[in-house]
Amino acid sequence: MRAVTLDKIASVTRGCGLKREVRLSDEIPCEEGVVVAVRVLTDKTTYNQLELPSGRMAQVKRGDVLAGALGHRSALFGYSGRLPERLAPGDTVNLLNLGGVLGICDSVNPDLGPPFACEVLGSVLSFPFLGQRIGKPARIGDGPLDLSPPLETRGVPVVALVGSCMSAGKTAAACALVGELTHQGMVVDGLKTTGVSLRRDVLAMEDSGARRTAIFTDLGVVSTTPRNAAAVTRTLLTRLAAPPSPDVLVVELGDGLLGAYGVDAILADPEIRGAFTAVVLAANDPVAAWGGVQILRNDYGIEPVAVTGPATDNLVGTRLIEERLGVPAFNARTAASGLAAVVAARLRRGAAAVAGAVGGGGGA
Repeated sequence: MRAVTLDKIASVTRGCGLKREVRLSDEIPCEEGVVVAVRVLTDKTTYNQLELPSGRMAQVKRGDVLAGALGHRSALFGYSGRLPERLAPGDTVNLLNLGGVLGICDSVNPDLGPPFACEVLGSVLSFPFLGQRIGKPARIGDGPLDLSPPLETRGVPVVALVGSCMSAGKTAAACALVGELTHQGMVVDGLKTTGVSLRRDVLAMEDSGARRTAIFTDLGVVSTTPRNAAAVTRTLLTRLAAPPSPDVLVVELGDGLLGAYGVDAILADPEIRGAFTAVVLAANDPVAAWGGVQILRNDYGIEPVAVTGPATDNLVGTRLIEERLGVPAFNARTAASGLAAVVAARLRRGAAAVAGAVGGGGGA
């Protein structure tokens, strides 16, 4: 056991509450979520920042000692990488994302250049036993995720943002809806249930007026997969719907309909689908909008209330989507009020249907 002073602490470790001075061990379990200290060996001019627990972004430079968490990443437009099979001090790993996920990069995006190479210093120790200096490798979660949790939204309506892929405008649309619905007097909570650890998107929801937010990292998950995505979604929806309940939940499903982070597993869960009062599709272009609508309709029986994203950046795309797909199209940046109006209308219809079913004893 030895001491080291950290220059930067990654946001993925936020739940550990790390201080600048930590104790390290040479024993490094190669498991997702294990917190590791590394020394940065290279410099970069692009994709060269790290999100801190506060949400601030800090530039990373050669020689920095930082704490991140072991994990994998399966990004379409970023680095992809895997969990190492074994690690010892002196080995090299890569910084896979801005949130501080560490792993072995196996696919590089040419626009970003090679990822940071980092020398492994050791696992960061936690000391859970009061009054005893018995340390164990720190992890970002308290325990294993329950893969079959109940879902209880307590009647709170849920608006889900799904995308044709990453960087399709989901967060912009989520923030626009949070802001507009808040201005209408609603209490809005926001959450992100799939992707790789980075708090930026939920912090943007808070900046737009969300009362509370949550992300899968809060449950000790570094990156979601088809195996855990539905469980994460169930857990976070239940958690945020609990008293004091919001008037509406806005949930962003990170990545895309065709991806490795588990959006398909979420939509395939009938109970989760049933909890979604409104689904908005974000798409990069009209063909992506067409494909996304077809997948939602044909694979999951979901009729999106609107399409948004770069496909709606001008009138040409908006008209093509509405004429070819029969779905309203609104740009979240320039027509946020229109997008919110169709979502609010769906929420009102959903509330009326629930009230009718209760009043009529559930009969037709």
